[in-house]
Amino acid sequence: MEPKNNTKISEFLLLGLSEEPELQPLLFGLFLCMYLITVCGNLLIILATISDSHLHTPMYFFLSNLSFIDICFTSTTVPKMLVNIQTQNQVITYAGCITQMFFFLLFSGLDNFLLTVMAYDRYVAICHPLHYTVIMNPQLCVLLVLTAWIVSALHSLLHSLMILQLSFCPHVEIPHFYCDLSKLVHLACSDTFLNDMVIYFAAALLGGGPLAGIILLYSKIVSSIRAISSAQGKYKAFSTCASHLSVVSLFYCTSMGVYLSAGATHSSHSSAAASVMYTVVTPMLNPFIYSLRNKNAKRALKIVFGGKLYTDPLSWD
Repeated sequence: MEPKNNTKISEFLLLGLSEEPELQPLLFGLFLCMYLITVCGNLLIILATISDSHLHTPMYFFLSNLSFIDICFTSTTVPKMLVNIQTQNQVITYAGCITQMFFFLLFSGLDNFLLTVMAYDRYVAICHPLHYTVIMNPQLCVLLVLTAWIVSALHSLLHSLMILQLSFCPHVEIPHFYCDLSKLVHLACSDTFLNDMVIYFAAALLGGGPLAGIILLYSKIVSSIRAISSAQGKYKAFSTCASHLSVVSLFYCTSMGVYLSAGATHSSHSSAAASVMYTVVTPMLNPFIYSLRNKNAKRALKIVFGGKLYTDPLSWD
């Protein structure tokens, strides 16, 4: 693809979820509340994990990383949308749009990879419990998270550099509340064939690959649980991965729902509204899923307020 001259355009317009003036105060209040809940909820998970040495285990290490990523993921899009609503200014600069797209892809990819890593952690805990501490050693845990960061960063950088090669006409309106990669590509004035191919290939490799890995790991987990003779033993084994399975289901169902709805509907606002579940609601609900289904997490939260805690580091209950 030949490099294009991008001097024609210096800004985009983010149309948001609705252009109705009477809905703007409602949207501002709703998203501000959801954002504050997301940040506070995930910060509490991080603080609870740090506050007690009994929770310095692989699964809580991954959980605290997931909480940090969810805060960053939501912070990539929601604050800018709130500013746009409050100032009634839909403008985002060209550089700001590319930057937002880069970090959106980075943190969504990290969410995807980290959920796969957590599935592997649960697989080792259930299928190889006697070797858990040996296999899931601190070096491996750090390496897995670092690898997720590197791969996600390279993926985001690739798409960002390819977007920079496209040319856009003046006064480009993005029918979304953030700079979505697919929307930007479709609004370009230059040829986007290579961009489309890279998007499809990356989605299949970096989206379908981790999902296939999670399905494979959970099939092995289910087989191991079925081999347990006692009902109490089966329940205890299942409870160790119930929270993670709930988060995985929520993440993939909402993300796939966004892209399916985008292809099925001709309404850009409907697609943007569907993406709220993926970009805002899911990060907000994750702390509640882990804390409500996890006795250790609930006890750990008490430490932040001066309580005491003793837990089995391999169990969620």
